[in-house]
Amino acid sequence: MRRLFLTPLLVALLAQPSGAEDADDGPAADQCVVLMHGLGRTEISFVIVEQAFAALGYQVVNLHYPSTEATVQELLGYVDGAVEECGDKRVNFVTHSMGGILARAWLNDNRPENMGRVVMLAPPNQGSEIVDALGDLALYRFFTGPAGLQLGTGPDGLPYQLGPVDFELGVIAGSRSFNPLLSSLIEGDNDGKVSIASTMVQGMTDHIVLPVTHTWLMNSPLVIGQTVEFLEHGRFDPELTMRDILRRFTQ
Repeated sequence: MRRLFLTPLLVALLAQPSGAEDADDGPAADQCVVLMHGLGRTEISFVIVEQAFAALGYQVVNLHYPSTEATVQELLGYVDGAVEECGDKRVNFVTHSMGGILARAWLNDNRPENMGRVVMLAPPNQGSEIVDALGDLALYRFFTGPAGLQLGTGPDGLPYQLGPVDFELGVIAGSRSFNPLLSSLIEGDNDGKVSIASTMVQGMTDHIVLPVTHTWLMNSPLVIGQTVEFLEHGRFDPELTMRDILRRFTQ
């Protein structure tokens, strides 16, 4: 199932053998994208996105951080190192799930001199009802670690404490769930882990809902296409089609 899901974008990337060869001539030549994975994941989850942006000529830093071994505050140093790798280039961020909370926490006290745009994929910007419901269970605490326990929806949760954002932010939410058990713990439409309402945050620039599920939404060609659209133009394009996306990667 996943293999078929990835095929269109992989075909497009393979059809562009030169990859970043023309990067010095393109609009992405002076741009860097820092990728920040979600809770319990690794940089491998962003490999397709990494390839996509590299094919467009961006410098890509695919950050790995031990998401289940420390609090969000203790993980901020990993972001420092990733941003340093961008050098003097414009720094953009693309995050998944808890990676968005880590980005918000870092950007509250830091700002690259050449700050770009941010796209968050399914971020629990208002916290997660799943943490509220399961956070006291030993098994949940074992698998999510200290950072996972900070993502509740109440005033004690880190998302609430971070406040509004003050940078160009586009948020992509998913509306498909393949996990009815977890979805039963979430109020309203959701992607199986995060509600659409929870992805929103005061100060965001744009928001779009796509028919994708939480775990693999970063590999959806539609999500990748809209992410590129926002980083390049500062807005999403609701009319963007698969044909448009494939043309972008094969031109």
